[in-house]
Amino acid sequence: MTALTMPARPERDAGLRPVPWRRMAWVTWRQHRAALGGVAALLGALTVYLWLTGLQIHHSYATACHPASSLACAMNFTGRYGITAIIVSIFLQAVPALIGAFAGAPVLARELETGTFRYAWTQGIGRWRWTLGKLVPLAVAVAAAAAAFSVLFSWYNQPFVAAGYGIPFSTRVFNLGEVAFAAWTLAAFAIGALAGMLIRRVVPAIAATLAVYAGLALAAGLYLREHYMTPLVTSHLNLPGSVWIVSQWYTKGGKFAFPARGSQIVNAFSQLCRGTPNVSPPAQCLSQHGYTQWTSYQPGSRFWPFQWIEGGWLLALSVLLIAATIWLVRRRAA
Repeated sequence: MTALTMPARPERDAGLRPVPWRRMAWVTWRQHRAALGGVAALLGALTVYLWLTGLQIHHSYATACHPASSLACAMNFTGRYGITAIIVSIFLQAVPALIGAFAGAPVLARELETGTFRYAWTQGIGRWRWTLGKLVPLAVAVAAAAAAFSVLFSWYNQPFVAAGYGIPFSTRVFNLGEVAFAAWTLAAFAIGALAGMLIRRVVPAIAATLAVYAGLALAAGLYLREHYMTPLVTSHLNLPGSVWIVSQWYTKGGKFAFPARGSQIVNAFSQLCRGTPNVSPPAQCLSQHGYTQWTSYQPGSRFWPFQWIEGGWLLALSVLLIAATIWLVRRRAA
């Protein structure tokens, strides 16, 4: 008897073909659809609220604020909706952190904590493709959703800006702009992914994400943002309401005298302006005694350049964090 022989397959079919990216995208959706659903539910509920209350706010502004500086506008519009707008904007500041903590941190931490990543790497995907196929689609999804939501918030907040109740550079609303909000959400997600890779436990990674994000947001708002562009300096007392006043100080004889805030100006005003009739603003009274008030400020026209600057460095930071996460997966997760 003669043995049957089978023709050998071509050499190119001898190796294992990598799993296509579209299949990895499907796996990512199946694994993280609950997290994406949570993000959609959160932003969806906020969208409904902003839309319904925004219609009332726009109607109230249209009927009460003509002109915007009128007493009726202050009483019937800003007095009625101002506190609510502050509370809403403060709550929305936490949305990127929540997305980063509960959608970003568990992406890798959950599989590393449970050990299921070992099975995933045997399915022909490879560790770096596995990581990249998870992080990039999820990051793009949350950033796009945040960008769409921020457009709605800008519409919601527009009557308050027009009424002079809040400037666009205000710390409580600048992060919610169309560019900045998406960038901060992306950065929070990247921070969460890296924290999950480093800590490899879900709950500690969530806590670390919230802490790091809070520190970064405070540093940007209090120290970095005002230096994106060189502030302008003027001695004019009447500035537009849209400017961002960085600092103020007084000079006398061309030399620095004291800052415009603090105990020194209080002492100077009480000593020099005591008994001066019809003079209440310190700057007017002190100018009569040879003092000049100087103001360092950012004009309102720089709002969009500042948005793009902040969005740019946050995007670069996010890419760096995601790249570091992928590198750590390749080097340390074996």
